Amino acid sequence: MSLRSHLHSSLISRTILTAFFFAAAICVAAPKASAEDCQKRIIKADHNLHQAVEHHGAESREAEHARHELAEARSYCWDHDHRWWDVDASRWHTEHDWDDHDHDHLYDHH
Repeated sequence: MSLRSHLHSSLISRTILTAFFFAAAICVAAPKASAEDCQKRIIKADHNLHQAVEHHGAESREAEHARHELAEARSYCWDHDHRWWDVDASRWHTEHDWDDHDHDHLYDHH
């Protein structure tokens, strides 16, 4: 093998190795960013539901829209991370066990 071939082969090997490590670093960092994004989405949607109920009532169009947004946020997290953030319990759930009406009991005045 000539020196030129050897240098060219060495350069290609280093490039491939560098690309592999870069890709691995992205894969390791991506779940954390996604988990933070999920948590923020759910916290915001949960807050918006509380605000809608407080300002417009539990049976209002605004509250129903906010419930839908919370369900969408939870579904997004489930689809991307197979877990969802429970704002009230301050913990991740790894089961698809949320209830779209889990906040309704907060507004019962019986």
